[in-house]
Amino acid sequence: MKQNTAVFLDRDGVINEEVGYIDSLDKLKIISCAYEAIKLINQSGMQVVIVSNQAGVAKGIFTEDFVQTTHDYLQRILSRQGAYINSIYYCPHHPTEGEKPYQQVCECRKPAPGMLLRAAQDLNIDLKRSYMIGDRFRDIEAAKKAGVQGILVKTGYGQGLLMDDGPDKETPDSQPDYIAADILEAVKWI
Repeated sequence: MKQNTAVFLDRDGVINEEVGYIDSLDKLKIISCAYEAIKLINQSGMQVVIVSNQAGVAKGIFTEDFVQTTHDYLQRILSRQGAYINSIYYCPHHPTEGEKPYQQVCECRKPAPGMLLRAAQDLNIDLKRSYMIGDRFRDIEAAKKAGVQGILVKTGYGQGLLMDDGPDKETPDSQPDYIAADILEAVKWI
């Protein structure tokens, strides 16, 4: 059986504006070029898969039900523009904050590759022919660990990472295959 290819997308800072924790649907603002970018992926026949850390669940900022509500809302907004996400995976865990069962070290929280590996199994995805677009080095590191090409966008945290001497440093494991201004440039590169 032929395997699918996919473009894995981080959510916050890639598809929608980075505003901190989205604990209200009013805070979900789509980056304007994301509609066209996702439509291009859809038209290519590649799967569009969101893989997103949602530690706000572990921290008690919002519930898993609200994460699902947010993703349903995101799908509705995108569909109005003719774009769609094939599947969404998220990690509700945090290694040091929150209450059990959410406070834990897990295999799904990026930079671990668990969400990508699970999606590959669920959706019959050939990881070696797939891509990850993210705005943080941990997105790229998760991609590399899964055997996926990683693209860092300058939206969200991306531009700051490239200029900052803060704690999020590029390492050999998080070196992007390409750096793009935004999701649309990344998709055109793919």
